[in-house]
Amino acid sequence: MTKLNPRGRKVKILATLGPASSDPEMIEKLVRAGADAFRVNMSHADHSVHTKTIANVRAVEKKLRKPIAILADLQGPKLRVGAFKDGRAVIRHSGHFTFDRNPEPGDENRVCLPHPELFGILQKGQRLLIDDGKLRLRVIRASEDEILCSAEVGGVISDRKGVNIPDAVVPVPALTEKDRRDLAFAIEHGADFIGLSFVQRPEDVAECRRLMGGHGALIAKIEKPAALETLEGIIELSDGIMVARGDLGVELLPEEVPPIQKRIVELTRRSGKPVIVATQMLESMIESPAPTRAEVSDVANAVYDGADAVMLSAETAAGQWPEEAVTIMHRIATQVENDSYYRQRVHLAEINPDQTTADALAKACAAIADTVTLTGVIVFTGSGSTSRRVARERPSVPMLVLTPSMNTARRSALLWGAHAVHTRDIGSFEEMIAKGKRMALRHGFGVAGSKLVALAGVPFGTPGATNLLHVVTLRGNELELYRAVEEDGSDAD
Repeated sequence: MTKLNPRGRKVKILATLGPASSDPEMIEKLVRAGADAFRVNMSHADHSVHTKTIANVRAVEKKLRKPIAILADLQGPKLRVGAFKDGRAVIRHSGHFTFDRNPEPGDENRVCLPHPELFGILQKGQRLLIDDGKLRLRVIRASEDEILCSAEVGGVISDRKGVNIPDAVVPVPALTEKDRRDLAFAIEHGADFIGLSFVQRPEDVAECRRLMGGHGALIAKIEKPAALETLEGIIELSDGIMVARGDLGVELLPEEVPPIQKRIVELTRRSGKPVIVATQMLESMIESPAPTRAEVSDVANAVYDGADAVMLSAETAAGQWPEEAVTIMHRIATQVENDSYYRQRVHLAEINPDQTTADALAKACAAIADTVTLTGVIVFTGSGSTSRRVARERPSVPMLVLTPSMNTARRSALLWGAHAVHTRDIGSFEEMIAKGKRMALRHGFGVAGSKLVALAGVPFGTPGATNLLHVVTLRGNELELYRAVEEDGSDAD
């Protein structure tokens, strides 16, 4: 069996695949460097390319016998201006500029805004940000046919540049027709997570979940200021949250993003759902083999805050140093988690368990790990609910997740501290303890004399029935039994 050192790091790494990284050889290198899950960006390439990329990930998963999650990231609605006579124009600083519904090519005074739903909602004083905020305009007057603006920051504007409207809830669906086709494709090809872009309200999440039909888990991407007003409702309806700081940073002042990031991470952690910090984490490594000191601090800050995962975008999708980017992110996270101050920082957020037996036992696991010298927590789970509860407590030791469900094993790839193994189900308490010990030894979670906590539900195979906590000690004679079973091959994962 391939050993991949699962215990060196608790925060997970989500790497985006693209032209620089979608072949099997590079995917395997990224996994060995520390990647736990891969993002497929549906904004780029076509379904034939994505089909091959997903197949390559599954081939590497099978070769390494390590469950790997795939997140299919939907493009979402994109607001764009129309075309210009010469392909571009210059908007004068402090000058006036008009967006209208006239399909004729634009010039330095006007351009078509082919989104009729916007003309009825914009009001005096609201902002329009063009080309990722490079141009900033403010509404002077808006009607059903024209939006007259003053250019606070002018400059060059060209065909089909993007438009952001941070001061209003944009009345467009979170899922375009392209997104619906991409969602159906992702579900058909077994994506473990669906990333829903430009979420503004809980209803956006509910609509996507309805279309998913119970397949996969839903990650809501927070990149619109409007989403912050109903953040708790969005978290409640989602399976996880991504702090997408790219577009969020366009529509907010730069200094507003860090405290909002911390707020989103804390609220999501309280819910017991995974939270991913994304965008521009090691941006300079698209072209450079080493990050800036500020980028290193940015990654470290997300780890100190207790994020479940940190994400690489263009660094691995199209950059010149994809393997090095994953390696450095792994090194940063490992260094932070080895800091004696890390345990204190990661528990600054107050996490109150629900009044259930399962939550009480998950909290007890963390307390035992702080009191007794343990080498790990063994969780037997079918749905993944128990492992999410344990991860929410951020125990001081890693978690070995044993599950008969490959879907659950893969989704654990974005769960803090979890090392998932897809294995045969258990039928009795004695079998649970024996298998737990063998798997702990096989996957490096202990040696002779090591103590671990096992958490499960009786009767076995009953969802939501977590009601058993047992402390086990690995014995020397069990090492010989483990070796015999390994040689015989009768206890394969």
